[in-house]
Amino acid sequence: MKRLIPYCSLYLTLLLTGCIANRDGKNPLATATLNPAAPINNQDVNYITQVVQQVGSAVVRINSTRIVAVSPQDSYLGRFFGEQSREEIQRGIGSGFIISTDGIILTNAHVVADADNVSVVLKDGRSLQGKVVGVDRVTDVAVVRIKGTGLPTIKLGNSDNLLPGQWAIAIGNPLGLDNTVTQGIISATQRSVADLGVPTERVDFIQTDAAINPGNSGGPLLNAQGEVIGMNTAIIQGAQGLGFAIPIKTAQRIANELIAKGRVDHPYVGIQMGELTPDLRSKINQSDTGLKVNQDTGVIILGVAPNSPASRAGLRPGDIIDSINGVAIQDIRQVQQLVETTKVGDMMQITINRNGKKQAIAIRTVALPARDIS
Repeated sequence: MKRLIPYCSLYLTLLLTGCIANRDGKNPLATATLNPAAPINNQDVNYITQVVQQVGSAVVRINSTRIVAVSPQDSYLGRFFGEQSREEIQRGIGSGFIISTDGIILTNAHVVADADNVSVVLKDGRSLQGKVVGVDRVTDVAVVRIKGTGLPTIKLGNSDNLLPGQWAIAIGNPLGLDNTVTQGIISATQRSVADLGVPTERVDFIQTDAAINPGNSGGPLLNAQGEVIGMNTAIIQGAQGLGFAIPIKTAQRIANELIAKGRVDHPYVGIQMGELTPDLRSKINQSDTGLKVNQDTGVIILGVAPNSPASRAGLRPGDIIDSINGVAIQDIRQVQQLVETTKVGDMMQITINRNGKKQAIAIRTVALPARDIS
């Protein structure tokens, strides 16, 4: 199975090859602007240089630390000599970008989650204390605030209309090398983690071949106009030319909620799903579960969480999801998108196929419990 890993491992002591948040009711995401480019006299400069001139000063380095208790049972010598528990400082480095002149920064959740201290280093060398406004582990988006006025900012673009082949520029701090710029193209859009063979999350990623490495986490993916179209977040271990970014529209929506209330409530129904194929159908029909499936395509429920909305509504393993709120279902990504766009507490009308017969079921969503992602 492929393994999706963050661009920035938060803690250097765990990975030798790893990366060398005020709620005032304002909405900086709606007003972020692009700083004017400095005059460029060299006629040989290209659009990448111009983009870097425009937005480079709004890309920051984020240093995070946390203190953890280390048990003597974690090492052979500790167990042998009976050492006492001790505290250890774990450090990490990631990237971020400023979207308001008063210091709102977007970055990845895994860069600052559980950190005891966050500092933000600007391109001009200034180091400012950062406050974590909020973290959403489900989408890997976080908001950090620094105190300041007249700070350089970066403009948020539109990730809804991206097309494969468009230019993509990444700026960040890979492997601790500050303000590194790489360029490539949009390789694909709407890449779900299911496509990558890893556990599901509620993000459809932008895929790019712009060189991205540990430390780029939280940095911007830009278009040719210098607008942020994505937040760099993950790579596939061992792959080359395969990087992924959270669409900025998703990051913007999550960040707005974090700024408003410090958390994000994701709707939850409590099902595990699979996409039917002839091979999966055969395996199910030959298993000792007693389930019989009579179609080769669609989304089948493989498991139902105890005491979940799905369980209370009567959904069962083996049910095939025909439609949700009148929308015909073709794949798992559709189900995840429709659930995510439903407000917590709303009713979802689900039509299922159970043993060849269609049945309508109403489910009231609840907030996603900790550690659940379905």
